[in-house]
Amino acid sequence: MGVDIRYAKSDEVHLAYYIEGDGPIDLVIVPGFVSHIEVGLSNPRIARFAAALSRFSRLITFDKRGTGMSDPVPQVPTLEQRMDDIRAVMDAAGSERAALLGISEGAQLSVLFAAAHPERTTSLVLYGGMARSTWAPDYPWANTREGINEATAEFMAPGWGTGENLEPFAPSLADDPAARDWWGRMERSAASPAMMAQIFQTFLETDVRSALPLVQAPTLVLHRRGDRVVNIGAGRWMAEQIKDAKFVELPGNDHAGWAGDSAAITGAVEEFLTGSRAEAPTDLDRVLATVMFVDIVGSTQRAVELGDRPWRDLLERYYAVIRRELQQHRGREVKTMGDGMLATFDGPARAVSAGAAIVAGVRELGLEMRTGIHTGECELIGDDVGGLAVHIGARIVSAAEPGEVLVSSIVRDLTAGSGIDYADRGARVLKGVPGEWQLYAATPSTA
Repeated sequence: MGVDIRYAKSDEVHLAYYIEGDGPIDLVIVPGFVSHIEVGLSNPRIARFAAALSRFSRLITFDKRGTGMSDPVPQVPTLEQRMDDIRAVMDAAGSERAALLGISEGAQLSVLFAAAHPERTTSLVLYGGMARSTWAPDYPWANTREGINEATAEFMAPGWGTGENLEPFAPSLADDPAARDWWGRMERSAASPAMMAQIFQTFLETDVRSALPLVQAPTLVLHRRGDRVVNIGAGRWMAEQIKDAKFVELPGNDHAGWAGDSAAITGAVEEFLTGSRAEAPTDLDRVLATVMFVDIVGSTQRAVELGDRPWRDLLERYYAVIRRELQQHRGREVKTMGDGMLATFDGPARAVSAGAAIVAGVRELGLEMRTGIHTGECELIGDDVGGLAVHIGARIVSAAEPGEVLVSSIVRDLTAGSGIDYADRGARVLKGVPGEWQLYAATPSTA
């Protein structure tokens, strides 16, 4: 999915936002602690989470000022400024009234906006949220300020940008190297360590308990039973303080809504906002996509020459090059396979450009690699992809020469006029694939 980033202006600050879907309901996501639109949507789980919401709404998502793709700011904004930012994004998106989906720390801001601007709030959905951030004698649902600061200084701050902080937010993915790598990239892109520290201290000062009884909009509060970041008691208590609010307890221990059973969340939101829940999509969806396979030439011999530890270090640098170019070209990592990787793109020209850039970047590491690219109908199976198009892409990379970006004739036809030069490599029989396939070596003019 291409991401059409737009900018709204609040005071003198530019706020990045995007719109997905064209449903009858405007739904504004108020993000949590930090976010980055493009890096977020490069995660297939987040992309599916957003797509599920956009099936019944016009989904509006933004990065709060000082984070992500929005303007940096010299100091953390006040809650009043952040409320103004929601209004500015709604105005820019042409939304007079909208439902708000406040996620984690975004729940506090959503509560304030709904209480202060009932004329612009149709409904309120709060996921994984809390009314107060720290413990108080009459609020036992959070840790003490001292305890939170100590844990932050010992664990969160030193690990910022490394991926280590994924574990409490999405424990179901803690052992997934790709997920940890993405989390680290998201943190680095979303906020600098200094800005993160400022935002966190402001978060510790926040207490919106007095606003809860003032919320007039119909409200749904969702919380996972084993949430390790925000105690479910905080969500249950918050629902009790909002008149006629509905509380739904969900199974799982992931704080990140896109991790674990995200369909339970999006389904509950849909049912609350529309009155019914559409039939859940099957685990198998079919889409047109461009698949790219890459692998290292002579990897076994090189691994023997270097030894285990140096080879692992080189592989880490190799995958860092690939992931950098995937981010640059809007590609999505599907999985790694030994010294290879499968990625998908929403456009073949971007895939070819990414493939050429990866070949050049990996060559600087002293490695040669080959790349195979094909466009066709793919089956989405959970986080994986399958189908004939994937099988063809795997066979094409096997036929590629070292340093070559080899593509099918379909890719060549779909990229006409995009400034890519093609050298005919002739018709090939691809093992397990019917017929002959005309293949071409691709060279972008900008490579």
